[in-house]
Amino acid sequence: MKRKVAVLPGDGIGKEVMEGSMKVLNAVADRFGHTFEFHFARIGGAAIDQEGMPLPEETLNTCKKSDAVLLGAVGGPKWENLPGHLRPERGLLGIRKELGLFANLRPVTAFDSLIDASPLKADRIKGVDMLIVRELTGGLYFGTPSERRNNGKEVVDTLHYTRDEMERIIDQGFEAAQKRNKKLTSVDKANVLESSRMWREVVEEKALNYPDVEVEHMLVDAAAMKLVQNPAYFDVIVTENLFGDILSDEASMITGSLGMLPSASLRSDGFGMYEPVHGSAPDIEGKNIANPLAMILSSAMMLKYSFDMNEEAESIEKAVKEVLDAGYYTSDLANGSPKALGTDAMIKKVIYQLEEADATAGIMEAYA
Repeated sequence: MKRKVAVLPGDGIGKEVMEGSMKVLNAVADRFGHTFEFHFARIGGAAIDQEGMPLPEETLNTCKKSDAVLLGAVGGPKWENLPGHLRPERGLLGIRKELGLFANLRPVTAFDSLIDASPLKADRIKGVDMLIVRELTGGLYFGTPSERRNNGKEVVDTLHYTRDEMERIIDQGFEAAQKRNKKLTSVDKANVLESSRMWREVVEEKALNYPDVEVEHMLVDAAAMKLVQNPAYFDVIVTENLFGDILSDEASMITGSLGMLPSASLRSDGFGMYEPVHGSAPDIEGKNIANPLAMILSSAMMLKYSFDMNEEAESIEKAVKEVLDAGYYTSDLANGSPKALGTDAMIKKVIYQLEEADATAGIMEAYA
């Protein structure tokens, strides 16, 4: 099976982790008889440097002609002083909007072999396996353009949502909960915001369509505390853009490193953009110490959500788990150990596990 994948390495370590992702996908292609055709394009700071804008039209066209998008990371101090509309992050916001990627899925899983890397106590993170479903193209980030008034003494940012925008992401949350443990926590600020009161109304309406899903409402400040106090309490969290941005970053630290967390940004037809949660980390660019696992796991999400290649996705996830269980870590997880693997070595370990599994399967088949 042939699939076209738009590859946007972005900035900083994006190029390094993206290379690992493509190598792993090629190993999967060899094992399962697929073909992944990669088409490269620029976004973020790299696009600003070469083309004067964070999201060139050519990049959008490349993405629209592809079956899915892989994104490394964007941004860095090099572009911090540019006007707001030229910042690398505008490329990220723009591509989500232009491609209609309204649903952001961030799984947070505590690997047993990484419990000691977490800042939380082991008994609090044991068994954590949650999914945060975040609305991605509305809310405060996409309201009426921000402005400063009265000679800079006042500023206005507008939070805007339509009912339709709420309904589609809340449906995503319910559907995800149905496929997991049938427990959905809707996070809002209904005691203060009118948008949250409408959000809560929509959740109650949608709950009638999912009678098998247990639903609860939780204020965002209470949810933030609960994530630290008892993160295993959650199964699926659904929330709006700003709250989801903050809570998913908080939850990411449960694993001990942003370098372990993948994400998917989807639209209703299954098309998606897949990226690690971490940033471009320009301070470690080119040092061969970046953790490639979040990008590799993001590729697994692409196989699962956009291509319906569940077995292939699980083979990547299994290989990553086996590498970690064997005691191999990058420096962000190894607490400064001199035995920490570099980026390239970690990529090779994952590919080795994939190839070993393939060889074992061949042996079993031969003796069947």
